[in-house]
Amino acid sequence: MSRILAFAAVIGLAACTAAVSDPQTAASLASADLPLGAGEDWDNPGGDWGESHFSRLETINRSNVARMGLAWEYDMGTARVQEATPVVIDGVMYTAGNLGRVYALNAATGEELWTFTPELDMQVNRSACCDQANRGVAVADGKVMVGALDGKLWALDMATGEPVWSVDTIVDHTRGYTSTGAPEVAGDLVVIGNGGAEYDARGYVTAYRIADGSQAWRFFTVPRDPAEGPQENPELEPALATWSEETRWDIGGGGTAWDAIVYDPQFDQVIVGTGNGGPYPQAIRSPGGGDNLYLNSLVALDRETGRMNWYFQETPQDNWDLTATQPMILASMDVEGEERPVILHTPKNGNFYVVDRENGHAHAANPLVRMNWSDGFDTETQKHNITLAESDYSDGPKIVYPGSPGARNWYPAAYDPTRETYFAHVLDMGNLLFLTGPADDVEYKEKALNAGAAIIFTSDLQAAAETLPPPLQAAVMAEAAWKWVLDKPFESQLRAIDPLTGDTKWAVESLGWQDRHGVLSTQNGLVFHGDVGGTLYARDADTGEALWSIETGSTIMAAPMTYMVEGVQYVAVQTGWGGGGWGFVPRYAAAYQKGNANRILVFRLDGGQVAIPADLPPLQPAPEPPPQYADATPEMIAAGAAMFTENCTMCHSNQPRAPLPDLRRMNRGVHAGFQQIVRGGLFVSRGMPHFEDLLTEDEVKAIHAWLISVQGPLRERELQLQAEGLPLDTQSLTILSNY
Repeated sequence: MSRILAFAAVIGLAACTAAVSDPQTAASLASADLPLGAGEDWDNPGGDWGESHFSRLETINRSNVARMGLAWEYDMGTARVQEATPVVIDGVMYTAGNLGRVYALNAATGEELWTFTPELDMQVNRSACCDQANRGVAVADGKVMVGALDGKLWALDMATGEPVWSVDTIVDHTRGYTSTGAPEVAGDLVVIGNGGAEYDARGYVTAYRIADGSQAWRFFTVPRDPAEGPQENPELEPALATWSEETRWDIGGGGTAWDAIVYDPQFDQVIVGTGNGGPYPQAIRSPGGGDNLYLNSLVALDRETGRMNWYFQETPQDNWDLTATQPMILASMDVEGEERPVILHTPKNGNFYVVDRENGHAHAANPLVRMNWSDGFDTETQKHNITLAESDYSDGPKIVYPGSPGARNWYPAAYDPTRETYFAHVLDMGNLLFLTGPADDVEYKEKALNAGAAIIFTSDLQAAAETLPPPLQAAVMAEAAWKWVLDKPFESQLRAIDPLTGDTKWAVESLGWQDRHGVLSTQNGLVFHGDVGGTLYARDADTGEALWSIETGSTIMAAPMTYMVEGVQYVAVQTGWGGGGWGFVPRYAAAYQKGNANRILVFRLDGGQVAIPADLPPLQPAPEPPPQYADATPEMIAAGAAMFTENCTMCHSNQPRAPLPDLRRMNRGVHAGFQQIVRGGLFVSRGMPHFEDLLTEDEVKAIHAWLISVQGPLRERELQLQAEGLPLDTQSLTILSNY
């Protein structure tokens, strides 16, 4: 919790407020005096300088919103995750799709102006924990900038889509880095981070000059092995003291900044939200404890130099994947009678923080959900009261709240400054955590998952507990939090929240724990959001009452946005299921019933109907598997099952309607080529990475033997169900290693 001021004398850091000499930066500084809210244009994924997802347009209002209908739609040509919010400037819509695709469309008609698909090695999919997500583009200086999944940052000509420059943002291609967040424009710079903390990455952010892509500075978010020499950033030297001498530097440390980078023009600083530790258990990562700076922190960096102004660590001693990478909103707010520049932040850890942008002081930290990793935050001492007795699973399983999916995650909130209300989806859910082996005997796996912990969400924990070994089952049911599991496994809601108190003004139930929605709010009292079932809503900002809804037949997770062209106001949203836990498609999702064709849907007053996709055909019984290997033994099959869980279930959930194939339903051709696919890279270009460096032929054979062993009984069961006229799409528990 210690502030940078506490050790400023040691490392000679500059004061928080930087002098502004650059003309472009000085001009942008004036925007800090403007009220929040986008106008006719929506010039970044967050809409305005504070990235508030709030609009001051008023043509669509409470009295006429019921007249809204479809203006136009655009088929994105993909069937994977869509998390981006489009940008509209001067009548042109620019947006990103999965992998880092970019689309430029006429914002009034939907006419395609140009598209861009990055060239990338699809082997990168092995390092993508949470699908091929991309959260948007940055637009400045005649360029549209996007980060591709493989970490390459592209700058495209706004008019033509032709590449102007590109730069590889990855510092070490032997590690599992990816890029999924939107770049952030900061004056004449563009800033981007990377993902990979679940693998073997060490976090950092890099600033590039928009003019030519040259690097301006880079800031690492966690220290490196001191045996390698001095730290790259002076701020990392004192941070090193918060990591143990036995730290597993070889695994990377985590702290990746995969989203939540915001430019603050008032103080000419870039504020970065950092990620979880890698591996998750501190007993593996940093034996002996320590706060492990700058994991799970807000870090404010001087725009020009990249030097740190201040930091605020939201989850010290991370054991639980409680990242600080969730979207931030910059605002000005009356705090105890004084107008203060603040950050509104709701990270995974369950608190709502109001943090001062000038010095990193937390004015408020109020819980939104059930929590047992901490039982409070003291605004005087600026310290959390961490309750390791309830949440440290190094010596046995623990049920920890909130869970790895987070009380909040990547899906944007909206802040209405006229109502002083924050609108956001909130998930109140926990998970069971336990080590997968001795903490002092963990093998580092290069470019592979190194999470180090097993996770079962409380939504499935009652059913899963019955399958656990008796000693583990008894330990789980003896947990104090077991009562929370029994009373309410989860609660999933859209809420209107008072930022300074955390109080809920109103709440609306979501479809389930996998339903999460980005939000748009407007000055005249509307709140727009979709759901995974495919309905888009407009609600009364003061009451939560649904004033309008429309069925789209497409899963909606991304935040809607609004803009105006030639006096007509439009509301737009991208549709598509995916992201964390993407292999487990809930039955209540439109993607489950109708497939996952990605679309951009745009609405206006007196528009038309939305074309609803047809239902998917009924499932058919699994094909007959090939004969089992002659030398397959029960031990070999059991080993294959374990290796499948460890290496394959992140993508292949073996669930009905899953985005990637259910490998219990392979045909004879895929069975015949199993080794060539898994080790030989036969399908790399189609997104199936090879595992030649990680799995031996015998290990792949064991995995294959297990799949053959389950396909036969599945086929027999489904043939019987079909004969009885019953549906075949029964799902198993949603047990994941991360979300």
